[in-house]
Order: sequence, then C-alpha cells, then structure tokens
Amino acid sequence: MSDYAQQLAAELNLSAKNVQGAIDLIDQGNSIPFIARYRKEATGSMDDQVLRRLGERLDYLRGLDARKEEVSRSITEQNAMTPELQAGIAAAK
Repeated sequence: MSDYAQQLAAELNLSAKNVQGAIDLIDQGNSIPFIARYRKEATGSMDDQVLRRLGERLDYLRGLDARKEEVSRSITEQNAMTPELQAGIAAAK
C-alpha cells in the first residue's frame, strides 16, 4: 500500500485498498469514466466525481514531492561548495 493511497484514503474517507486500486488503474492510463464504469471491484464503486478528485489530489501530491526533491537537491548542491570554490566564484563576478 503506497503512502499516497493511505493519505488520500484518510483525506477522502475511503478504503485504502479501494484508493490503491484506483491509483493503480489511473497509473495504467485508464480514463476516469472507464474506471468508474468497468472497474467497480477495484475501486469500491467510486463515482466519477470522487475518482476525479482523487486523481487531482494524486497529481498534486506527486508534483509536491517532485518539487521537494528538486529543492533538496539544490540545497545539497549548494552546500557541497567549499568556501574556496564560493570565493573563486565571487571573485570571478
């Protein structure tokens, strides 16, 4: 069970198992109407509106994680500069 599934299940008051099923189907490229209509066993009969909200929140959370990784990498790279290198860069300006 992914962290996303657990977080979204708590936010949307849904079964984590059904949320994970919906995430898996979304990640496979299935459309929301297809999932709602034909994959009720995996999603617990979530309707289109709930599935759309889940998909939007999933996109947001994944985007947020990507931005956090980017910021973390940038900070790590900045901290990897030695004082000598920083002084050399400052002198070159």
